[in-house]
Amino acid sequence: MTARQTQDPTPPAGQAQAVWLVIGGIVSVQVGAAIAKDLFPLIPPTAMVWLRLVTSAVILLAIARPRLRGRSAADWRVSLAFGVSLMTMNWAIYQSFARIPLGIAVTIEFLGPLAVAVLGSRRPRDLVWVGLAAVGVALLGFGPGDLTLAGVLFALLAGAAWAAYILLSARTGQRWPGISGLAVASVVGAVVLAPPAMLEAGRDLLDPKILALGVAIGLLSSVIPYSFELKALRRIPPRVFGVLMSLEPAAAALAALVLLAEFLTVLQWAAVACVVAASAGATRTAPPPVEPAPN
Repeated sequence: MTARQTQDPTPPAGQAQAVWLVIGGIVSVQVGAAIAKDLFPLIPPTAMVWLRLVTSAVILLAIARPRLRGRSAADWRVSLAFGVSLMTMNWAIYQSFARIPLGIAVTIEFLGPLAVAVLGSRRPRDLVWVGLAAVGVALLGFGPGDLTLAGVLFALLAGAAWAAYILLSARTGQRWPGISGLAVASVVGAVVLAPPAMLEAGRDLLDPKILALGVAIGLLSSVIPYSFELKALRRIPPRVFGVLMSLEPAAAALAALVLLAEFLTVLQWAAVACVVAASAGATRTAPPPVEPAPN
């Protein structure tokens, strides 16, 4: 058996399938986002996010059935923080969608995970990726007047929450087995967002049509992509997964183009390309995680 076979036991066919699972998850998320934005006149953003969180919470709880008894205060603090970051990330990006083009919002949001990748490396050469991302953000400022300050700030807030989500997910995984931590976090997010969602949508949340649309968005934007990603991560290294996830901004721009007729300028497409390249480069060149020493 060769060294490569020892390190990578997954057959090439399984790896190829995993790549398609990641791409399918990305498409599902961004198509769900585009459909959600198109439905904002019917379901306001906050109510849409709440329905999405409720859908994922119900399904994940049914699958995970997390053990709640005997949990320490530290376990609950981590899950609460994880849930708030999950809720904030989704709520802020939907608020951004309501104000600026979807592709640009996701591009700005992606600065969050990019910052986590670069700061986790701390190598001088990674400043190249920071500079490339900065060029992308600067290019967004040279486009026509389709950006608003509120939309940009909400996208930045979503990026910061995404960075917190990434950092907290590792701590949650150490304390909650499998997907039980995500299930509890989804419940936390749904509970925290319930009052503003009900104030925003009122009795419309009882409309069967509204509920059905919210469930559909929850499946497209949360349940399906997470299921695909979980299966893919069993077959490909996390670094490869991270590089593939860097396609999110481009996928968002394409979904908005096809489903919402949101056309970006050449400069804005160049900005998307810069952020995608910076994210892929930072993920690809990041040092591998240090394996714990055997006991």
